[in-house]
This record gives sequence, structure tokens and C-alpha cells, in this order.
Amino acid sequence: MPIHPKNPDPAVPDHTDPASEDAVGPLPGVPPRSDPPTGRGPATDGQPGLGAAGGDPAPSEDEYTAELKELEDRWRRALADLDNLRKRHARELERERRAERSRTAAAFLPVLDNLELALTHAGADPGAIVEGVQAVRDQAVNVLALLGYPRHAETGVAFDPARHEVIGVVQDPDASPGTVVDVLRPGYGDGERQLRPAAVTVAKRE
Repeated sequence: MPIHPKNPDPAVPDHTDPASEDAVGPLPGVPPRSDPPTGRGPATDGQPGLGAAGGDPAPSEDEYTAELKELEDRWRRALADLDNLRKRHARELERERRAERSRTAAAFLPVLDNLELALTHAGADPGAIVEGVQAVRDQAVNVLALLGYPRHAETGVAFDPARHEVIGVVQDPDASPGTVVDVLRPGYGDGERQLRPAAVTVAKRE
């Protein structure tokens, strides 16, 4: 006798049909079905999520070359400005030196004039000649003082190694030990502006 297949009951869903599972919901004890990953992230603004490059595009080689050339030009201009500044400073320094030498020479011109005047009257009274030479000497000392180099020829003062150069040590009962007895050559200037120290003899210490 032929066997007819049994028709499934339409009221009972087929668990093998995915559509029927979604219609009736997940079965108890069975985890919900999830779609397999596609390997792509969410799209943003019409761009694919995976492999999309973020940030600004990298500068091209031409842009790098142009920027490097601009930096090189700026460096060369800075070197040229520095060289011009050095040359200008050297010129100004030399100009100041010439001006200072001119002022110093001009200050000594009256001294030379008086010396020539004294030589002109060399056959006159010897006493007048001596007085004229002393006046010229005093004028020259005054010029040096005005230039910042005062004269030092004091005796009886304490020996100062910064201002005195010892030529000899003498025994002098009238002088205090360690004081200047005689000045053999005057000194000019003080401290860093000293032209030369005074050459002196000093009283011997007992």
C-alpha cells in the first residue's frame, strides 16, 4: 500500500527555516543568530571605514623642495647681513681710533709750539730759558692729566706695587720704613689707565 508523505502542520513552525525563527523569536536556551563579519568598518561620509587615510595629505616632493630653497635663501641673507654688520663695526671702530689719535695729537700741539719758542730764544737769558722749559713741561703734564693720565711723583708716601716700581732700597733715618724716598722717573695714570708706574727708591725696613 503506498505511503503518502505527511504534510507538515502549518500551525507548527519549522525550526530549520531561518525566516520562521525570526518570526517567532529566539527559542529558549538558544543564543540569537548573528550575521558573520564582513571585514569592513562603518562608512563615514560615503568613505569606507577600513583603510581610509586620516589627516591631511602628505606634502609633495615639489613642496619640500620649495620650502628647502626658501630656508636656504633666508640663511644666505642672514649670513650676508652678519658680514655687513661686522664690516660696518670695523669701519666705525677704525674711525673712532683715528678721531682719538687726532684729538691727542691736537692736545700736544701747543706744547710743541712752546718748545719751538723756547729754542728760538736759546741765546737769551739762561734763567729765562729754564723757566720756559719748566712751563712747557707743566703744560705737557696738564695735557696728560686732561687725557686721563695724571702724573705721580710724590715722596714720603707708602710704597704701592700697583703705582710704584722699586729701583733700589736705601737706608734713610728720616723716612719711615717702606715709604718712597726718591722718585727717579714719574709715573702716569691710575689702575687700568696707567701708562707706566713711577720708578722709586724705598726706605729699608728694619
